[in-house]
Amino acid sequence: MEVQKLMVTSINALYREEAAGEGLIGSSAGLSRALRSARLVAQTDSTVLIQGETGTGKELVARLVHQASRRNTGPFLKLNCAAIPAGLLESELFGHERGAFTGAFTQTTGRFQAAHNGTLFLDEIGDLPLELQPKLLRVLQEGEFERIGSNRTIRVDVRIVAATNQNLAELINRRCFRPDLFYRLNVFPIRLPPLRDRLDDISSLVRHFVAKLSKKMHKEVNCIPDSVIDALKRHDWPGNIRELENVIERAVVLSPGPILRLPLEELNVLAGTDAPSTLRTLADAERDHILKALQEARWVVAGKHGAALRLGVPRTTLVYRMQKLGIAVRRQAAVAVAEVDDRFVRES
Repeated sequence: MEVQKLMVTSINALYREEAAGEGLIGSSAGLSRALRSARLVAQTDSTVLIQGETGTGKELVARLVHQASRRNTGPFLKLNCAAIPAGLLESELFGHERGAFTGAFTQTTGRFQAAHNGTLFLDEIGDLPLELQPKLLRVLQEGEFERIGSNRTIRVDVRIVAATNQNLAELINRRCFRPDLFYRLNVFPIRLPPLRDRLDDISSLVRHFVAKLSKKMHKEVNCIPDSVIDALKRHDWPGNIRELENVIERAVVLSPGPILRLPLEELNVLAGTDAPSTLRTLADAERDHILKALQEARWVVAGKHGAALRLGVPRTTLVYRMQKLGIAVRRQAAVAVAEVDDRFVRES
């Protein structure tokens, strides 16, 4: 392999780059816009809603908002609303008194109280149960709540940063998310672009991951062929940056010497090679079929007129396949929210 086909990386320089970029590597227009917005809103106490597909770095942006704010000496706590059973989520958020329910042997402090004078990051906010949403709305508006089993009001000063990979307008349309809570969370939205819209950033990301993982594994992989970067840029990356990091980790493990060896056979897109293209063809066919059903359903996923029913699959299956294939619901959020909000008002 010719010397000019190799890009020699400097591990020390890459770690300086990471420190300067708060862990978010790249200079594409979409990422730069998101980071500028994050640094701007960090100087205020406004609520932030970070939207983006799985693996795009929403938690990193939330940490950036906290670190660049006046609250950076206070706690940064996070809670994944989808990772905790609905029956325990209220206690996790607000705490409970001893004896409030079976198994409540001691008083506990919830995340809101623990995050006083700091930032609370609520990931997967779209999975917050409907019955808890009014209580969250009250904290956002009034800064106060009660523990489970107590009538004593606790006041807190907490900055909320929420994140979701779901279309909240669609959730509102299905009456799974309150419009008033959406408006209160959506004070300052930040949208993170998927990796397929940041192809120019792949080279910087790969150098960063190679440097970090080589140091972690005590290896000296420091040469990245241009052919590797070209192959990575032809991949769809439905798992975004998280998927890219996993691929690079495998590549570092498989590299016996200083040159990065990419496991090309594991990528769905291998343009310019003799590898089979069946996986790409199947993925494209499935994507086209789902897109056609969504278009016919006016981008409604669930319900009797939704795309899931047209395709004959459960809603959760369709949502999973959409995320896997990188399909984002494209309905105009403002229109959908306004329509549903008006219905809530008429029916209340």
